[in-house]
Amino acid sequence: MKIKFFIAMTFIFFTQLVSVNFWGQALSQMKEQYRPQIHFSPMQHWINDPNGMVYYNGIYHLFFQYNPYSSVWGPMHWGQATSKDLIHWKQQPIAIYPDSLGTIFSGSAVVDKNNTAGFGKKGQQPLVAIFTQHDTVGEKAGRNNFQNQSIAYSLNEGKIWTKFSGNPVIKNSGLRDFRDPKVIWYQPQKKWIMALSAKDNITFYSSPDLKNWTRESDFGQGRGAHGGGWECPDLFMLDDNNTQRWVLVVNLNPGGPNGGSGTQYFIGNFDGKTFTSSQKETKWLDYGPDNYAGVTWSNTGKRKIFLGWMSNWIYANQVPTTIWRNAMTIPRALKLKHNGDDIFLVSQPVAELSLIRSNTVVANSVIISKKMDLTKKTGVVKFPCSINLSMDQIKNFSIKLLNNAGEELVIGYEKKGNQFFIDRTKSGKTDFEKGFSARHFAPRFALGSKMNISLVIDVSSVELFADDGLTVMTEIFFPNKPYNKIYLLSDENIVIKKLEYTSLKSIW
Repeated sequence: MKIKFFIAMTFIFFTQLVSVNFWGQALSQMKEQYRPQIHFSPMQHWINDPNGMVYYNGIYHLFFQYNPYSSVWGPMHWGQATSKDLIHWKQQPIAIYPDSLGTIFSGSAVVDKNNTAGFGKKGQQPLVAIFTQHDTVGEKAGRNNFQNQSIAYSLNEGKIWTKFSGNPVIKNSGLRDFRDPKVIWYQPQKKWIMALSAKDNITFYSSPDLKNWTRESDFGQGRGAHGGGWECPDLFMLDDNNTQRWVLVVNLNPGGPNGGSGTQYFIGNFDGKTFTSSQKETKWLDYGPDNYAGVTWSNTGKRKIFLGWMSNWIYANQVPTTIWRNAMTIPRALKLKHNGDDIFLVSQPVAELSLIRSNTVVANSVIISKKMDLTKKTGVVKFPCSINLSMDQIKNFSIKLLNNAGEELVIGYEKKGNQFFIDRTKSGKTDFEKGFSARHFAPRFALGSKMNISLVIDVSSVELFADDGLTVMTEIFFPNKPYNKIYLLSDENIVIKKLEYTSLKSIW
């Protein structure tokens, strides 16, 4: 059995080496239909949750759930990519492989600056990954303790990982859903804190050394949305006008605001043992159907940078791509924002997106009466691109992306319901899943008559950030021919105070 396992792992290793070498020689493959041009996607095969995101020595590390055998979900490994700027990514060899304890599910990674785990040598600061191991054999046998938490470490900046000989470090007492550890350093008490998904709640653990863990408390009963299991939590602190507030992000599947997967959050307090929140209503980080399992990078100081998986479990295995399947969102900067008497977690594209901006066209005081062809202001439109617009008076309007096949994606605002929408019912290929063809909605939270909207549009996705990130929506789409036209429409005269169109250069 051990010989077969060794042969299998050796085969995957050398296959991945060939793939990585080929990466630098096959950028033409990155131009295939539907391939995101400004979002990270694997060169081939299946991808889902972002994992182990950590910043170290000028490099952003992105690990991810990866199936090296197929473009549908399967035996999970930790794939790996690196970037110096959060925008341009290079796929690396597989970081962590399955072993006798199970496949490698979601988790996190930290810089053990004080060498609390003792893995460092001669003053080295090890990177430590904390992840769930999923025992498929145990699951098939009908046991309830087939998910346990393990760790691994790297002494060469994430290139090679060594699993801890004492794994698992947290054993499952009998929950079928017991996974996705997110670990942070809690400085006031000089200990590690882990937020862990436990069915439809979050359980907190503490540790002095990343090896020995003590259960501290639970959060979730009667709080937030419970339409499905809670997954991929994240706990971090943000500054709110010199007041430090804690945020707990909880991904949920199913039960999202527009069906299937979704990401909710809670604003509150954490004392090293218990997370508390007075928040009564459910708050969503993104109202679109295609932002899931998102968490933040560790070791970035006060800056909190979020990344999500740009798909939905309802149809992730069926979307019409073959060589690869699924991608990540644009990295987003998170902040707290007061809106009336309430506080929201807002998100906007990271400032580094400006690195790929080119050919910006700005128009002021644009009057829209019924319909306006954007090309009259910008010339030929190309994707990917970004569109920013602001107005002082709120009225019904929409932005329509079209192609020569008569397909369209419509993005807009409805004053009657005070809500934004994205309509992909006629967007192209939609028949791979019966619910994909839909019109999705997101409430507008901003007060007052002024509005701003930013759109980041790739060849097969759109990310909407309204009112400085108070309302966010992410959607994927699959036109049979590329969109090549953009129209602005309104059933009443509307004045766009400022309109900005910018071409975005491919990251490949």
